[in-house]
Amino acid sequence: MSIAADRIQRLHDLAQEAARDGDDDRAREYVRLARRLAERNRLRLPREFRRSTCDACDAYLIPGRNARVRTRDGHVVVTCDCGQQSRYPYE
Repeated sequence: MSIAADRIQRLHDLAQEAARDGDDDRAREYVRLARRLAERNRLRLPREFRRSTCDACDAYLIPGRNARVRTRDGHVVVTCDCGQQSRYPYE
Protein backbone atom coordinates (compact mmCIF):
# COMPACT_ATOMS: atom_id res chain seq x y z
CA MET A 1 0.00 0.00 0.00
CA SER A 2 1.20 3.50 -0.72
CA ILE A 3 1.71 6.21 1.86
CA ALA A 4 -1.30 8.11 0.52
CA ALA A 5 -3.56 5.04 0.80
CA ASP A 6 -2.40 4.49 4.38
CA ARG A 7 -3.12 8.10 5.21
CA ILE A 8 -6.58 7.92 3.63
CA GLN A 9 -7.34 4.87 5.80
CA ARG A 10 -6.09 6.73 8.90
CA LEU A 11 -8.25 9.76 8.05
CA HIS A 12 -11.25 7.44 7.62
CA ASP A 13 -10.65 5.99 11.09
CA LEU A 14 -10.28 9.47 12.57
CA ALA A 15 -13.48 10.67 10.88
CA GLN A 16 -15.37 7.66 12.18
CA GLU A 17 -14.09 8.22 15.70
CA ALA A 18 -14.88 11.96 15.62
CA ALA A 19 -18.39 11.35 14.27
CA ARG A 20 -19.11 8.78 16.97
CA ASP A 21 -17.93 11.25 19.62
CA GLY A 22 -20.35 13.84 18.22
CA ASP A 23 -17.74 16.18 16.69
CA ASP A 24 -19.31 16.44 13.24
CA ASP A 25 -17.23 19.41 12.08
CA ARG A 26 -13.96 17.62 12.76
CA ALA A 27 -15.25 14.46 11.05
CA ARG A 28 -16.25 16.54 8.01
CA GLU A 29 -12.75 18.06 7.86
CA TYR A 30 -11.16 14.59 7.95
CA VAL A 31 -13.41 13.49 5.09
CA ARG A 32 -12.45 16.55 3.02
CA LEU A 33 -8.75 15.93 3.64
CA ALA A 34 -9.07 12.29 2.58
CA ARG A 35 -10.94 13.24 -0.61
CA ARG A 36 -8.31 15.84 -1.54
CA LEU A 37 -5.51 13.40 -0.84
CA ALA A 38 -7.09 10.74 -3.06
CA GLU A 39 -7.67 13.29 -5.80
CA ARG A 40 -4.08 14.52 -5.75
CA ASN A 41 -2.63 11.02 -5.82
CA ARG A 42 -5.16 9.66 -8.32
CA LEU A 43 -6.40 7.02 -5.90
CA ARG A 44 -9.86 5.57 -5.60
CA LEU A 45 -11.41 5.92 -2.17
CA PRO A 46 -12.14 2.59 -0.44
CA ARG A 47 -15.70 1.30 -0.78
CA GLU A 48 -16.35 1.54 2.96
CA PHE A 49 -15.28 5.19 2.92
CA ARG A 50 -17.45 6.09 -0.10
CA ARG A 51 -20.52 4.43 1.39
CA SER A 52 -20.15 6.06 4.80
CA THR A 53 -19.74 9.65 3.64
CA CYS A 54 -22.05 12.14 1.93
CA ASP A 55 -20.91 13.39 -1.48
CA ALA A 56 -22.72 16.71 -1.12
CA CYS A 57 -21.81 17.91 2.38
CA ASP A 58 -18.85 15.60 3.26
CA ALA A 59 -20.54 14.42 6.47
CA TYR A 60 -19.55 11.08 7.96
CA LEU A 61 -22.84 9.16 7.96
CA ILE A 62 -24.06 7.32 11.03
CA PRO A 63 -27.42 5.61 10.48
CA GLY A 64 -30.03 6.85 12.91
CA ARG A 65 -28.12 10.01 13.80
CA ASN A 66 -27.55 11.88 10.55
CA ALA A 67 -28.53 9.30 7.91
CA ARG A 68 -31.58 7.28 7.02
CA VAL A 69 -31.10 3.83 5.49
CA ARG A 70 -33.88 2.12 3.57
CA THR A 71 -33.92 -1.00 1.42
CA ARG A 72 -35.75 -1.15 -1.88
CA ASP A 73 -35.97 -3.79 -4.57
CA GLY A 74 -32.36 -4.81 -4.95
CA HIS A 75 -30.74 -1.64 -3.64
CA VAL A 76 -30.10 0.32 -0.46
CA VAL A 77 -30.96 4.02 -0.29
CA VAL A 78 -28.97 6.14 2.17
CA THR A 79 -30.33 9.66 2.74
CA CYS A 80 -28.18 12.27 4.48
CA ASP A 81 -29.61 15.08 6.61
CA CYS A 82 -28.76 17.50 3.79
CA GLY A 83 -31.15 15.58 1.50
CA GLN A 84 -28.55 13.90 -0.70
CA GLN A 85 -29.40 10.30 -1.55
CA SER A 86 -26.99 7.56 -2.52
CA ARG A 87 -27.95 4.14 -3.78
CA TYR A 88 -26.03 0.92 -4.04
CA PRO A 89 -27.08 -2.63 -4.91
CA TYR A 90 -27.34 -5.65 -2.67
CA GLU A 91 -28.31 -9.26 -3.16
